[in-house]
Amino acid sequence: MAITDIFKKDDKKEAKDAAQKPEKKIADKAGAEVKTVRKFSGRAGLILEHAHVTEKASDSAQKYNQYVFKVAKFANKKEIARAIEGYYQVEVAGVNTVNVPGKRKRRGRGITVEPGYRKAVVTIKKGQSIEILPQ
Repeated sequence: MAITDIFKKDDKKEAKDAAQKPEKKIADKAGAEVKTVRKFSGRAGLILEHAHVTEKASDSAQKYNQYVFKVAKFANKKEIARAIEGYYQVEVAGVNTVNVPGKRKRRGRGITVEPGYRKAVVTIKKGQSIEILPQ
């Protein structure tokens, strides 16, 4: 009987997998709003590097509800959308990506190339916003 027992499903493991971890809730200083805090897990923490703050990016955030982020080169659009939704608790309507090439710099006689990066323009649903620079 011991050999066949290894093929049986363990009910304890299934019960643990079915139970979800409780989310931590943090109240604001005023106590009016309660925000849910989620942490990155797995590859999601590696995807978002930082917000790309320029004049053009801030204008598009106000006019079109689009935010610009510098992301990892290996990230695809679905992973970027999941990471934004998990970190900022907003609903993503669309993601556009751009591979920005590195710039050539002259150093003496030689020419070096600075590394490029990947930029993501994330569109958020109407009525929602992201606070990139805390005030």
